[in-house]
Amino acid sequence: MTDQTPQSHHGSPAPDPRTPPPRPTPGDRRLDRPPSERYRAAEPTDDTPGTRVVPETGGSLVRAMVAGDVAALIGAAATVVLGGVLSVSAGLLVVAAAAGWAVGQAVVIGGGTALASRRGLRPWVAVSSALLGVVVGQVGLWWYAGTEGGVLPLVDYLGQTFGVLVPVQAALACAIAWWTAR
Repeated sequence: MTDQTPQSHHGSPAPDPRTPPPRPTPGDRRLDRPPSERYRAAEPTDDTPGTRVVPETGGSLVRAMVAGDVAALIGAAATVVLGGVLSVSAGLLVVAAAAGWAVGQAVVIGGGTALASRRGLRPWVAVSSALLGVVVGQVGLWWYAGTEGGVLPLVDYLGQTFGVLVPVQAALACAIAWWTAR
C-alpha cells in the first residue's frame, strides 16, 4: 500500500490547507501589505487636495454646453446691470472672472462622467461659453446705452466707453473658464 500524503515537488509532505499558518515568533515582523502598494495610484476622493472628483452623473456634451451657456448668460446679465445700470467699469473685471469660474464649474458638472475622459474637450466648451457670455454682455451694455439715448454703433460705443477693458474681460473670462474646466 502506498502513502496517500500529498508530496511537494521537493519530496517533503505538503502542508495541509486546512491547518492555520504557524504563529510568527516574537520579533518576527510582517507587513500588512506589500511595500510596492504605496506606488499604486490612489482613487481621488472628495478630501484629496488638488483633485477634482467629477460627479457621478450621466452628463453629456449637450448638458455641458447648456450649463456653461446658462452660467455665461447670468454673467452677461451681471455685466449689463453693473456696467450699464450702475455705471461701474472696473468691477466688470471681477464679473468676468466670476463668470469664467462659474462657466468652468457648470461645464464640469454638466458634462459629468461623459466628458471626464475627454478632458481636452471640456476646457474648449467652457472657453466658448465664457466668450459667448462676454459678447452678450457687451451687446447688452450697448443696447442699454441705446435705451438711455446713445446713438453710437456697437464697436464705437464699446471702444470709447470701455476701451481696452472689453478684450481684457474676454481674455480673463476665457482663461479662468479654461483653467477651471481642465
